[in-house]
Amino acid sequence: MSHKIHVLYIDDEDNNLKSFRATLRKDFKIFTAIDAEEGLRIAQEEEIHVVIADQRMPGMTGTEFFEKMVKINPDPIRILLTGYSDISSVIDAINKGEVYRFIDKPWNIEQIKNSIKNAADIYFMRMELKEKNIKLKKLHSEMNQFVYSLSHELRGPLMSISGISKLAKLEIEDSQTREYFDMIDSATVKLDDYIYKMLDFYRSTKIDHKVTSVNFKEIVKQQMEAYHSKFDLSNFHLDVQVNQEKDFYSDDAKIRVILNNLFSNSVQFQKPEPGPRNISLTVDVLEDSVVISVEDNGIGIDPKHHPDVFNLFTRATQKNVGVGLGLYMVKEAVEQMGGSINLESALDEGTKITVTLPDMKKG
Repeated sequence: MSHKIHVLYIDDEDNNLKSFRATLRKDFKIFTAIDAEEGLRIAQEEEIHVVIADQRMPGMTGTEFFEKMVKINPDPIRILLTGYSDISSVIDAINKGEVYRFIDKPWNIEQIKNSIKNAADIYFMRMELKEKNIKLKKLHSEMNQFVYSLSHELRGPLMSISGISKLAKLEIEDSQTREYFDMIDSATVKLDDYIYKMLDFYRSTKIDHKVTSVNFKEIVKQQMEAYHSKFDLSNFHLDVQVNQEKDFYSDDAKIRVILNNLFSNSVQFQKPEPGPRNISLTVDVLEDSVVISVEDNGIGIDPKHHPDVFNLFTRATQKNVGVGLGLYMVKEAVEQMGGSINLESALDEGTKITVTLPDMKKG
């Protein structure tokens, strides 16, 4: 430690103050106060790391002093000197004054030196943690701004490119030129989907829970409308069932992340050859939980890949769709809400993923 520890000592006996200062001034920067009121003033005006107070003082006990001090400056580590055994005072000091430790009077010089150094270590560690928390909050705020930018500043120009491309195709008859614009459309759709994935990734892993009453029928209705506008579902047989007879409380945004990624996977990972394409989405709201199940008859997942499919950037197929984020985000959202996820899948037969989430209503 490159600088001295700042110690405030409060005692109503002047001789004790002089002795304390004379003995410890070479090791620490000492502040002394003859009564609790002066001690409170110093604690408010000076940078203090460790405070030592005598329990038995006129007007205000050491415990009462610490109780007041916590309100004006809670950072310094507190040590109480006791010259008598009083269990109720000890309990009060712990509960009200948040005392770090007790030292019996008369104090031993080495004992009090070690106590001050240990208390100061705690003080500086807490200050370091406090500083890191401030930086973390700043980083979190900046990340929120970045996500907002990702959603609006990037998607705006992207939609303009897509719109101009579609208008151009209406005026162009040359098939080869139209093919170029089709490639532009394909690339913009892919990039827009990736931006959505990034937003979902942030919502599912970085944002705290926002627990509200969840109407699954309304959520599923809204999501299905979005899926019909995003995907060509004309060749799919969709079986959607929502069974909810009671209120359920959870994080609406994270539930949408789960539904989006499970349904998207079922659409994208279909067999290339002609044939029936089935997707089943079932939501059952039980007494204390909800069970969400999405099942398809797509390409399925080889059992050897089952342990890894929920890992970040893992793809269980060579098919050129997805970025390996979907199931990872599902797992993260589910685990953050205290739920569980189960995978059943066989190669060339299809996949069924079942998510169970607890009711998050407090109390």
